[in-house]
Amino acid sequence: MRFSSDFERQLNGYGLTTAHILYRIPDFESVLQTYVWQDYDVAPEFPQMRRFLDFWQANLDGPLHSVRFTHKSLIGPSEWRQLDGEFHVH
Repeated sequence: MRFSSDFERQLNGYGLTTAHILYRIPDFESVLQTYVWQDYDVAPEFPQMRRFLDFWQANLDGPLHSVRFTHKSLIGPSEWRQLDGEFHVH
């Protein structure tokens, strides 16, 4: 049985990170637009989110105003454990 890569990442310490990004529209600097980004990432360094924000600043015209984010580990050590046996019924 093969697990999904998202499940494997969660077992390796990744959690779901959601970033609420406010940025300025290039032609109307006084107008803020919102963007929501979500991916699995590792706290507290957040390399995936930092890579995305670096890409944004290097390649997109809308300058960043602010970024708010949350992070939640979906699988913790007390919620998952590996079993070494199997039960067959019938």
